[in-house]
Amino acid sequence: MSVSVHPTMAIPQNGLASPPTRVGIDNDKLAQHMIPLTALLSTEQLQLDAEEESPLLSHGHDMLYKKEEDFVLAKTDCERVPGNPSSTYAAFAIFDGHNGAAAAQYTKENLLKDIMSCMPPNLTREEWLTLLPQAMVAGFVKTDKEWRKLGQTSGTTATLVIVDGWTVTAACVGDSRCILDAQGIATPLTIDHRLDGNEEEQERIKASGGEVSRLKVAGGIEIGPLRAWPGGICLSRSIGDMDVGDYIVAVPHVKQIKLSPAGGRLIIASDGVWDAVSTRRAARCCRGVQNPETAARYVLKEAIRSRGLRDDTTCLVVDIAPPGSQPFAPALKKPLSFLKLLRCTSVKEGLIASDLSIMEELFEENSAALAERLGPEISVHAGNSLLLCATCRCNLYADAGISVHAGSFFSQVAGKTWEGPFLCAKCRSQQANAVQSEKQKQR
Repeated sequence: MSVSVHPTMAIPQNGLASPPTRVGIDNDKLAQHMIPLTALLSTEQLQLDAEEESPLLSHGHDMLYKKEEDFVLAKTDCERVPGNPSSTYAAFAIFDGHNGAAAAQYTKENLLKDIMSCMPPNLTREEWLTLLPQAMVAGFVKTDKEWRKLGQTSGTTATLVIVDGWTVTAACVGDSRCILDAQGIATPLTIDHRLDGNEEEQERIKASGGEVSRLKVAGGIEIGPLRAWPGGICLSRSIGDMDVGDYIVAVPHVKQIKLSPAGGRLIIASDGVWDAVSTRRAARCCRGVQNPETAARYVLKEAIRSRGLRDDTTCLVVDIAPPGSQPFAPALKKPLSFLKLLRCTSVKEGLIASDLSIMEELFEENSAALAERLGPEISVHAGNSLLLCATCRCNLYADAGISVHAGSFFSQVAGKTWEGPFLCAKCRSQQANAVQSEKQKQR
């Protein structure tokens, strides 16, 4: 709820005694002086009350299959403290598998559990929310590690969003995007881990011993998106893909925000949607639609109309609504008349912008290095459950692992050789031979 305060409005009926009349000061001027402070206290109390009340959640999804490798998770009865309904939170996710559906299905069944297993016990809600971004990183890596133990080669994107009250925490690897639509503004909450247009990830892969190029056909002509070789995957991060280089990591981008009490709509979709429509277009095509499942269907229709069904196409819509406002949907923006446009001075535009307080950013990090995300001890302490050979998954003990950053470039940069992923000596040698063979073939 937003409260507007005007200097000439009456004092709110809040049970407080009227201020006494002081000699030598005009009563009207005194009232005008005191009203903003009283109104401010009232506004702050309203904001506190809104924060204490949990928002209303509603969700729905729609899917169109091509290869049956997309999976959806929607769980609204999760509990921070088992058996305590007051600790409820919700989890929503999309997993887009490739090279088979097995990795996506496994990740759907295990990712949330693995994240929660990385949480210390007996946390307050505030502590739990503060540690959630780090637990998401550890949980993604744990799921990847356990999946690779099974020896299957399929991989998957993973975009997971946890909603606890007004706090939204999103983590992703791959290109299944999540956006927030609130007060007419569409904002991405995730980063696409595609090699096209991501020079930082390209350099990371090259520095790790991989190569980045497009698929070559007869005559040396390059086609399609940028891919990492060997392996040929066009993503720089995913869960699984053990047959691809160890430079494809499962370390997610994580962003945590706090929504304003006005709420908002989350649109989570696989690349079948985002390859066809932009963030703004996806949000705009379902504004004003109250049912989230119908809204998801609108997004899919827009994507299919633009590009056709070339891939599994999935959309999950989550509405986070102020208490008592259901049914809920982001409102359609009313077009301004020509005269109103003429009256929009820069000062007015500044005031409008300041009123559109749709969220507060609490945390964001996209580094692919576990040493930066979980602390340096994660990479150098022996016996750590995450310190495994990135290829054969054998345990690495003190000084037994060789960082993929130990090449000629990073050998000149102090500290980089201690950053994962790590390889055992045998796999490092095999990787070097494979890269050399690939270069000879290309010549």
